[in-house]
Amino acid sequence: MLLFEKAGKANTDDVLNCVRDKGNELRIKTCVLATTSGATALRAVDILDGFNIIAVTHYTGLTKPNFQELPYTKRKELEALDVKVLTSSHAFCGIGRAVRIRFNTYQVDEIIAETLKLFGQGTKVAVEVSLMAADAGLIKTGESVICVGGTGTGADTALILRAANTLDFFKLKIREIICKPMLYH
Repeated sequence: MLLFEKAGKANTDDVLNCVRDKGNELRIKTCVLATTSGATALRAVDILDGFNIIAVTHYTGLTKPNFQELPYTKRKELEALDVKVLTSSHAFCGIGRAVRIRFNTYQVDEIIAETLKLFGQGTKVAVEVSLMAADAGLIKTGESVICVGGTGTGADTALILRAANTLDFFKLKIREIICKPMLYH
């Protein structure tokens, strides 16, 4: 396992190089990653030659009503490069967050998210995007995939996990931490 001194986008290329090397070693050729602007997904295209790349965006309306952070032109560029782009509700941010905001009480999904953040924001994100991709049918449940998340922008964490649907969350297994930051907030 590679440990980065700090969290953040400065680790993106190192994360993707680790994904490439570990994926080639273990013959895992599917990488699910979070992308907001499309920059991380585009770097993945450059570094992860021969991989099936699934880029998971923020859902439309996360930052303001009816707004999608991934520009339409970037989505089309990624799709033209054979990247599957998924935009859907976040596994750990949905009705539970609405209940928290309205009634000032946490729900199970957000408690799980906060628990995963004990390992860093990137760990929570990597697990979440895997659930979203499985729910969309873009990865097969029960199979090992490499999932990438980050803190803010870029990538700083990569995991090998056994994919599961959100409904079967407890069947998801983190098999290996490829890399993550030591210091995070």
